[in-house]
Amino acid sequence: MRKRLLGMAVAMVALAGSAHAEDKKVTIGVSIPAADHGWTSGVVFHAERVAKLLMQEHPGLNVIVKTSPDAATQANAVQDLETQGIDALVILPSDPDPLVNAIKEVKGNGKFVALVDRAPSVNDDTVRDLYVAGNNPALGEVAGKYIAEKTPEAEVVIIRGLPIPIDQQRQDGFDKGIAGSKVKVLDRQFGNWNRDDAFKVMQDYLTKYPKIDVVWCQDDDMAVGVLQAIEQAKRTDIQYVVAGAGSKDMIKKVMDGDKMIPVDVLYPPSMVATAMELTAANFYDQVPVRGTYILDATLVTKDNAKDFYFPDSPF
Repeated sequence: MRKRLLGMAVAMVALAGSAHAEDKKVTIGVSIPAADHGWTSGVVFHAERVAKLLMQEHPGLNVIVKTSPDAATQANAVQDLETQGIDALVILPSDPDPLVNAIKEVKGNGKFVALVDRAPSVNDDTVRDLYVAGNNPALGEVAGKYIAEKTPEAEVVIIRGLPIPIDQQRQDGFDKGIAGSKVKVLDRQFGNWNRDDAFKVMQDYLTKYPKIDVVWCQDDDMAVGVLQAIEQAKRTDIQYVVAGAGSKDMIKKVMDGDKMIPVDVLYPPSMVATAMELTAANFYDQVPVRGTYILDATLVTKDNAKDFYFPDSPF
């Protein structure tokens, strides 16, 4: 009897300790770009979605999500979050280098900092505790390998993003993916990760090249413009388009077996949610989360598309 009572007492103490841990007061500030692009719309959606879920799970947690249209505004938003007494900052910078000083100030004050996606030139533990990002080289390599395997002698046109390092990483990855195959790259032009610009670039390609087998456009927003240009030109030679990110519209096309969008390569806007969950775990689950987390550039096919489909997301 004594042993049973002792066991019950230990269990009650453990439960009380668990409840106390959940009631611990923690404030996490989340600073992200405004929804001025399909992908960043997805970032905002997932940040707000997971903020609610985390606060439901942890009664003592307060998550403040702030969006900013540019780096200067975001620097002010970070300072504002700090004045609200945050214990941690999760930040996806609109432009990382101009925000380094604001991030370092938070880190220097002993707060936990999780950096997402866009890394500054200096990306070490002086800037952050945690780094969560997509795999840019793999985004290109996965696309290149798919094209080389599906259409090994394809003539391909490429629509790049912006002339910045992550675009070059994707291009280098693509070249690695098609290495050793007979895939021929006809042209590469910048579409600025913008559907209207991609539409114009694709129109130029359609005028310039009488035969195109495949388009790699790196970004789901640009794929919208590409498909529109192909449809308007009534071109039937183009077999398919490979894009990337994981927008709900492109994932739905993959799910439905659309022959023009047979696959998509994941570069999930939900990575901000991953960083938020890991940051909360640092405070409530007492598990080691510091370090670098690079997410897979998963090839989304008809078989697995349902796992990446968020119908309520704006992207």
